[in-house]
Amino acid sequence: MHQALIDRMQQKAPKKILSCDGGGIRGLISVEILAKLEAELRAVRKDDELVLADFFDFVCGTSTGALIAACISAGMSMDQIRTFYVGSGKEMFDKASILRRLRYRYDKEPLAEKIRSELDLALKHHATGNEPNATLGSASLRTLLMMVMRNHSTDSPWPVSNNPFAKYNQLHRKDCNLRLPLWQLLRASTAAPTYFPPEVVVFAEGTSDEYRFIFVDGGVTTYNNAAFLAFQMATAAPYAINWPTGEKEMLIVSVGTGSAAHVLPGLDTGDLNLLHYATTLPGALMNAASAGWDMACRTLGACRFGGSLDREFGDMVMVTGKPNSTCPKLFSYVRYDPELTHTGLAALDLPHLDPEQVRRLDATDGIADLQAIGKAYAERAVHRDHIGAFAM
Repeated sequence: MHQALIDRMQQKAPKKILSCDGGGIRGLISVEILAKLEAELRAVRKDDELVLADFFDFVCGTSTGALIAACISAGMSMDQIRTFYVGSGKEMFDKASILRRLRYRYDKEPLAEKIRSELDLALKHHATGNEPNATLGSASLRTLLMMVMRNHSTDSPWPVSNNPFAKYNQLHRKDCNLRLPLWQLLRASTAAPTYFPPEVVVFAEGTSDEYRFIFVDGGVTTYNNAAFLAFQMATAAPYAINWPTGEKEMLIVSVGTGSAAHVLPGLDTGDLNLLHYATTLPGALMNAASAGWDMACRTLGACRFGGSLDREFGDMVMVTGKPNSTCPKLFSYVRYDPELTHTGLAALDLPHLDPEQVRRLDATDGIADLQAIGKAYAERAVHRDHIGAFAM
């Protein structure tokens, strides 16, 4: 087992969890937000070499968020992750041939190769010994890591982690998840339907018990926002992590890729045909689920920062001496997620940007615009006070 990870998991100290939403190339917005957070932590700790893996004990994500989480767990700085996204974004979303585009929009190989090469490089840089670097069980991963994907074969969400105590991570099992290639699991978590082909993952490979499952993007589950799922894994008995809860014992930072309701002006009941539902329902369900988990975290947690979710619920940010619910607070909570509407972009002094364009999962022609949104939002929203004593 990964003894350094076990030691960190069992250390008697407040635990910090980072969750990164899915959102395609909009992950660049999250990268810029996290870069500001990394800079704030470096200033507090007076350490210019600090990376987020030094601060967070558990990082998780869905789709593009899983990729960011894995890069962080591998010890990459946000500057390195930014360079990866900016330099590889267009190549990762390479257009498929005309005939194959009838099935999906992008070739998988550029994405798979970029993920494999970048993580191999990072893990080899931090590796100790000769253990394989590209597996989920790599000892070079510096934090607990969870990636959310959807097992299409079994019609179920799969939160796959490197938790050494998890049932399916025991080394005596022929199908131990820790032996799976890390790049392939990330490729599976980012296999957005109609954008990329699904990923086939082989378990117990080379044994008489070999079997395989087909995986697609974890964003197709209800866990595009995986913050509460991470809390469950950190505290529920079956996962055997058993971290203590409490406002001062646990911090959850959840980072989105930009939110906006898909308003349909002039819609008539006659427009609600099968094609309409097929193209709008998946996004509607994902957005509702993400907002729902955010609301759950703000209710059960002591919310230190977050934008307004709706006109009735508001932001639920805790005010001294005024509880935001009757629930005991199980953790401290921070939510960063810019609003990708005309109003939201104008508030960031970016009124010239088109919300419809920057909301696209494949907006690789607007990489600079996504960076501008992330930086402008981070400058206004991210502050060391949100982390408080956890940063010390």
